[in-house]
Amino acid sequence: MAEVDIAKLQELIDGSDNIVFFGGAGVSTESGIKDFRSVDGLYHMKFKYPPEMMLSHSFYVGHKEEFYEFYRDKLLECTCGSNPAKPNAAHIALAKLEEKGKLKAVITQNIDGLHQAAGSKTVYELHGSVLRNYCEKCGKFFEASYIYNSKGNPKCDTCGGDIKPDVVLYEEGLDNTTMMNAIKAITEADMLIIGGTSLVVYPAAGLIDYYRGKKLVLINRDETARDAVADYSIHGNIGEIFSQLNI
Repeated sequence: MAEVDIAKLQELIDGSDNIVFFGGAGVSTESGIKDFRSVDGLYHMKFKYPPEMMLSHSFYVGHKEEFYEFYRDKLLECTCGSNPAKPNAAHIALAKLEEKGKLKAVITQNIDGLHQAAGSKTVYELHGSVLRNYCEKCGKFFEASYIYNSKGNPKCDTCGGDIKPDVVLYEEGLDNTTMMNAIKAITEADMLIIGGTSLVVYPAAGLIDYYRGKKLVLINRDETARDAVADYSIHGNIGEIFSQLNI
């Protein structure tokens, strides 16, 4: 990317004090977490069932052991395995911007918890988090490691009920409070940075339409269908881009 791109982004950030960041899977790929839709993403891998089916509510209800086999291997391995993912330069830069009072919220489609691991406090997780798991019968909380180290369909050690990850599966709706907080943050922002997302997953992608300011920045490895509506767009790896900023 050209130095002028970084300089312009730096100028926009320096001149803003109510920044909101909205990110997708591309924010975490530089931490070693695979995305879903790129050429080497999960949706292009061969499984017994399509990943979209295995991550659906109906599949969870009807095929829990197979759901958890996929869930542990593809979604928990990067968090609980022998080489857990760590925050990259983008996560760290956003946490620093929040600490300085310039960034007011991170809105993420990711479920990996890396924004919080980097130090971000105000994070609206549209699709939930693998780090939160609850017994469907008594509501007891379980950490991701409990699920990862269990066999088959994990059961509550108190009441024996089924444990469900606090992630939004296909066929499930987004949490209304989380969505309303995200919309409020975007509506009030003087700068909106969208990074690491192709903006094709709705309703989350529709959040861009709530922004009313003049500093809409899109940062993504590839072009998106919404590049034309951005005030400024940069193509490249978001961690690499943020690592060049003076924050």
